[in-house]
Amino acid sequence: MGKSKEVKTNAMRILERNKIPYKEYTYECDEFVDALKVADTLGQPYELLYKTLVTIGNSRNYFVFVIPIAEELDMKKAAKSVGEKSVSMIHVKDINQVTGYIRGGCTAIGMKKQYVTRIDESAQKLEKMIVSGGRLGVQIELKPEDLKKASRGEFADIIFKQPE
Repeated sequence: MGKSKEVKTNAMRILERNKIPYKEYTYECDEFVDALKVADTLGQPYELLYKTLVTIGNSRNYFVFVIPIAEELDMKKAAKSVGEKSVSMIHVKDINQVTGYIRGGCTAIGMKKQYVTRIDESAQKLEKMIVSGGRLGVQIELKPEDLKKASRGEFADIIFKQPE
């Protein structure tokens, strides 16, 4: 099987420009698949993979949240973390227009505009994490601190916690 020329995504170019090391994973993918399936395909533990969600607040501003793939965004905590009364998920059809990325290939690095970004605080406990590389079939592994730097994000408590 011939190796096709590696195509850099916008996210990768930004990481390289900022001299942030990352590891690229690619897999066969023609359409959106959920992140749990991506983790299974890559043979990676669910705890390492994070998904990128885009919301809109009362102020009509967009906000980006990066959370573990098996978790759910807590809308109240998310809104509070960005100083909004409430936030709601943007419609799937709007993802490309808002971010420049497509569903399943959306990453917090290198969106069309710099949106306020929050990364779930659980990432801080990890040595490395895996997020979308900015295209279907591409994931990038990097240190949580490096994702924070590249996305100009902040860590926050933004996921539902199961009552103990």
